[in-house]
Amino acid sequence: LKPTYGRVSRYGLIALVSSFDSIGPLTHDVWDAGLVLNVIAGHDPRDSTSVDAPVSDYVPAMSGERLDGVRLGIPVEYFAQGIEPGVEKAVLAAIAHLQALGAQVEEVSLPHTDYAISIYYLILTAEASSNLARFDGIRFGLSEPPEGSDIIQRYLQTRGKGFGPEVKRRIMLGTFALSAGYYDAYYLRAQRVRTLLRQDFARAFERVDALIAPVSPTPAFRLGEKVDDPLQMYLSDIHVVAANPGGVCSLAVPCGFTEGLPVGMQIIGSALD
Repeated sequence: LKPTYGRVSRYGLIALVSSFDSIGPLTHDVWDAGLVLNVIAGHDPRDSTSVDAPVSDYVPAMSGERLDGVRLGIPVEYFAQGIEPGVEKAVLAAIAHLQALGAQVEEVSLPHTDYAISIYYLILTAEASSNLARFDGIRFGLSEPPEGSDIIQRYLQTRGKGFGPEVKRRIMLGTFALSAGYYDAYYLRAQRVRTLLRQDFARAFERVDALIAPVSPTPAFRLGEKVDDPLQMYLSDIHVVAANPGGVCSLAVPCGFTEGLPVGMQIIGSALD
């Protein structure tokens, strides 16, 4: 479960992306996710981004077996070119099952979806670069003794040993995006397009109660298969990254199999839904 930004306190979390970070449970089933969210949701005065809004009891809402009157939207952009046939078949079968339970289904469009992964990784790397600058070996966390008395060497050794290759890659990309001459072209533009993405979701939720989409366009790949191709790894997130800059919540559930591997379906809700 990825709750709405601010629904769960980020106090105590190691910050990665200050405008995205949200804490959610990974549980055995949806019922357990509701039980956990009941406990962790709510306003926290120690977190300035925590939303001061009432927390409803999520468990009673899961007691019904019918979906009569529920309006579900199918974003056409999530079923476009690139989705594997087995994944599409499993998700469409799940949608048909939801219809059999009484849900009304209609197609919707989120026209700025194609920009979501670019927005996500630009903002993520920029804010990660800023947030992770504090791990310098001086104030807290890992501190590698310098080879000599040079404090710069302490910084370099600590950050060199303390961060893995992917974290270093994101710090470098983010530092570039925030550098003089590139800030307006990358980070600021990504924030502007982010607003358009949020408006897409707002318009969709005027018509439907929730959106149904695949979690990933492909089934699981082999462990380590794409580790040397960061771009392919990033593209694996293409169907889930819009929820963060879009300011909405989402829940991923298994909905079938293809090639003997599980397929995930996501249910996207409006903010605080």
